Amino acid sequence: MAVVGVDRTRDRVARVILESGPTTAAVLAETLGLTPAAVRRHLDALLGDGLIEDRAPRAGVVRGRGRPARLFAMTDAGRDSFDQGYDDLAASALRFVAEQGGREAVTAFARQRVAELEKRYRPAIEHAPQGGRIEALAEALTADGYAASTRPGSLKGDQLCQHHCPVAHVAGEFPELCEAETEVFARLLGTHVQRLATIAHGDGVCTTYIPRTTDVPSPTTRRSAQ
Repeated sequence: MAVVGVDRTRDRVARVILESGPTTAAVLAETLGLTPAAVRRHLDALLGDGLIEDRAPRAGVVRGRGRPARLFAMTDAGRDSFDQGYDDLAASALRFVAEQGGREAVTAFARQRVAELEKRYRPAIEHAPQGGRIEALAEALTADGYAASTRPGSLKGDQLCQHHCPVAHVAGEFPELCEAETEVFARLLGTHVQRLATIAHGDGVCTTYIPRTTDVPSPTTRRSAQ
């Protein structure tokens, strides 16, 4: 039973890194209510298994005295451990679709797939309070396993960040999936959006830039409800 408990705690550490993006040991300890020593043990185990990697802090980040804290981020292998058991089947099915009907058929499939998401998400977004439409979309995506959050991107726009993508490996071969999803975001928010990065193409987070307009007020910066 002790081993089971360790595994569950380790899974919690990995889940926070997945959903938060690159994170320090201190933040993990505070978030999970663990001691720094306990967090370091789990981080060492995850590093040893190749599920996470350590990164240098971003240039320009101002910290206190001493060496900058290490950042821990999920690797591709780590993402594979979260809900990606049907990648091979899905990729094979889409290859068959492409062979039979061309890439246009793949695009049609991708749009049909996200049409259901659009239908389910629309009521929550349309009834969101003033300034909360992007956050409402992030919360809907989080409920579907995308671990989404929002953050200010610039003076003129904001970013929708998806820290997990259940179809990332398939989307790497079939970018039509990402393109259809981006189209849905634009329709739901009533404005042009721009995809800046995707997990499917090797980025750490799927990031979508959303310009601020009178129809899409700036969201407050906070993590979507889990």
